[in-house]
Amino acid sequence: MFLKGIKDKFKQKSGRKFIKQALQNPALESSRSKGVSSLGCIVDLDKFQDADVFYQFLEAFSLKPNAVKIIGYKSYYDKNSPYATPVFSDKDLGWNGAIENSYALEFLSREYDLLVNYYDEDNLLLNLMSVKTKARIKVGFKNVGHEYNDLILDTPLTDFKTFKNELKKYLKVFKEI
Repeated sequence: MFLKGIKDKFKQKSGRKFIKQALQNPALESSRSKGVSSLGCIVDLDKFQDADVFYQFLEAFSLKPNAVKIIGYKSYYDKNSPYATPVFSDKDLGWNGAIENSYALEFLSREYDLLVNYYDEDNLLLNLMSVKTKARIKVGFKNVGHEYNDLILDTPLTDFKTFKNELKKYLKVFKEI
């Protein structure tokens, strides 16, 4: 038990080191130049349980039915319990910032035009997912470090409708939709 705690601390330290290095290196250029045709959402399910509302982006941005991919984070989850949304947790942290979860790896294997970081607290796993996700535009909340997001919205986490409307407004200003 004691050794497991030490091992977890070293994994967290190596994860923070990976994030620091990833933020110092510029991101790879996206193959897409303008417009939003694919959208990824990283959601903190401990604070916002209704992940299905993100499918409203399909209609709001006139996307194809399979254009929205959602992955949720729970600090602890039971692998035997069914979840409507693919989930990863703290126990999926590996060495050197690796995430050892098949759902997370599948999410990270895609490239997105827009990544929505729907969480409002700094969290190692959520930040790792955000840094590792290939996206042209990253959107999030003001309480999370500005280095993780290109566009920061100051709305309550629980008010998805306002978040969606503000995001749509700014994407129109940037001529993305």
